[in-house]
Amino acid sequence: MNVWISSTIWQSIILFVLLSGAFARKSQDLHCGVCRALVDELEWEISQVDPKKTIQMGSFRINPDGSQSIVEVPYARSEAHLTELLERICEKMNDYGEKVDPSSHRKNYVRVISHDGTKMDLSETKIDGDVTSSLKFACESIVEEYEDELIEFFSHEAENIKDRLCSKRTDLCDHALHIPHDEL
Repeated sequence: MNVWISSTIWQSIILFVLLSGAFARKSQDLHCGVCRALVDELEWEISQVDPKKTIQMGSFRINPDGSQSIVEVPYARSEAHLTELLERICEKMNDYGEKVDPSSHRKNYVRVISHDGTKMDLSETKIDGDVTSSLKFACESIVEEYEDELIEFFSHEAENIKDRLCSKRTDLCDHALHIPHDEL
């Protein structure tokens, strides 16, 4: 009897470990994909702002000489604009679907509605309310947890933001997953 109980406990432990590993990978695929999509969406939104548009930044205190320390900075990458974008960017996750990579069986998230109206290849792309609500929830979690990092990265023009932010800074993507979702 004790052998049967011991065997059952070990089988339960093994099953738990296997299931938790599969859940962790699914969760990482989701969070990595959302982080990469979030970077794409922020880059797109920033690119749509007139580069000549500026915003005044600085102190509104008057110096002893009567002047104010105010400077004009480009609006597109200003903290005010980035904060505004972060408040509504997760709505863009409604424009994404889920694709499973046939070789790795990992989930990737792809835009199903193009920014410019060009036709998209949606073969083998799952588009439904469960996918979009999962993407939106993950996006909101990422924005809430990493708002400062997002503003820091996007306030300056930088290269390779996806890898630097999603893999190195936040660890949302493992380092083996450097496939841009738009190249699938």
